[in-house]
Amino acid sequence: MRLCLFWRTNLDTRSADQLWNAALGQLEIEIPRPNFETWLKETAASSLSDGVLVVTTPSAFAAEMLEHRLSNTIERVVERIAQTPLEVEFQVRHGAASEIAQENPASPHAETGHDPWQNETPAPRAIGASGLQSEFIFENFVSGPANQLAHAAASQVAASPGNVFNPLYIYSAVGLGKTHLLQAIGHRLRGNGLNITYVSAERFTNEYISAIREGTTEEFRARYRSVDALLVDDIQFIASKPQTQEGFFHTFNELHMAGRQIVITGDKPADRVRLEERIQSRLTGGLVVDIQPPDYELRYAILQQKLLRRGVDVPHPVLDAIAAREIANIRELEGALNRVTAYAQLTGEPISMALAEMALSSIGSKRPAPPDVGAVLTAVASHTGVAIDVITGKKRDRRTSSARRLAAYILREDAHLPVTQIGQALGGKDHSSILYALRKFSAQLSADSDSRLLLNEVRRSLQ
Repeated sequence: MRLCLFWRTNLDTRSADQLWNAALGQLEIEIPRPNFETWLKETAASSLSDGVLVVTTPSAFAAEMLEHRLSNTIERVVERIAQTPLEVEFQVRHGAASEIAQENPASPHAETGHDPWQNETPAPRAIGASGLQSEFIFENFVSGPANQLAHAAASQVAASPGNVFNPLYIYSAVGLGKTHLLQAIGHRLRGNGLNITYVSAERFTNEYISAIREGTTEEFRARYRSVDALLVDDIQFIASKPQTQEGFFHTFNELHMAGRQIVITGDKPADRVRLEERIQSRLTGGLVVDIQPPDYELRYAILQQKLLRRGVDVPHPVLDAIAAREIANIRELEGALNRVTAYAQLTGEPISMALAEMALSSIGSKRPAPPDVGAVLTAVASHTGVAIDVITGKKRDRRTSSARRLAAYILREDAHLPVTQIGQALGGKDHSSILYALRKFSAQLSADSDSRLLLNEVRRSLQ
């Protein structure tokens, strides 16, 4: 595979490491999360000499998959900053398990019909036998309006497992922190001496199918039903697998009846995941909380926290530029930060606005132009079923007032209109009425997941 990379003529192991880290920062943004987590996350640069960049992988299977499935993407990513032609060679890391069977997911996937290159649900990045990542702890989680309810619920569950919010169901789009909170609970419970099992729904499925095939279902039951807490990530993976749902249902029931803590994450509200009704009923019988995309202030705070942990200094204007970009999730936000710091390492230049603009030129745009009044009212009317002339009229029934508050909130937060202009847009409402509507809707967002979901849907339609 021929790659072109921007680098100095002095090529050594340290420069190879920095070079590959820069490529990984971009690849993390451009390819699906499962692919990056499975095939690229555990790679490392070994050497860079004689025009060849050697990248090591944990298995022969990973090296083969990278060569055959991701070479074009890697080439395109790296050529954006290229000036010097290089070859990239993937080799199995010395001392790593080389047996394809240990890493090759073909067997369980053949059973389930699952292709890891198509699925959007990743397996967890295991750290030791627990499967928990060391950095996913409460102390590293930055809380703000978008995630504070989920953070508070997770903290209480970790402090008093089995006694409050059982089960706890956390849902969000990808990359917003639900796995972080799930694993933070696991770390805290393990630290308190409890026996916990953290597992992705995909791994649960593969283990369950293997147990049936190999006749070890009793061992499977004993392993999962003897824990103090069961933490299951991305439950939507079992949506189309009735046999796995059967096994999960009975495992859930046994643990719940024994007072053991259960925490589950998903990408949709529990009643919108295509699960059997009896499973949906049990998930919604506990506490259901969501995480919304971070606003500018939370994105900025997350960047500051990541820099503090790394001991890296980045000027405020650069942080502001990263936080102000329309980035979909925290993973992409971190990828943008990684790209800027990697550019600085690669070029030997201090981090500046000019360098940041060059680094970020291909991975996201600044905030789009704010929506106009007409677009906001049309979107609100479409999603609430309340006509525009009713929203801007004098009716004050519950349904109309709710739609009007939603419109006022978006006009203030997304269109950035002053209160007086919002009043005019909503039919000549006075200053105090708009302020009341804004306060009322803000309170709804803190307490009502349906309101947050509706706001998110309207915002997506405006984009």
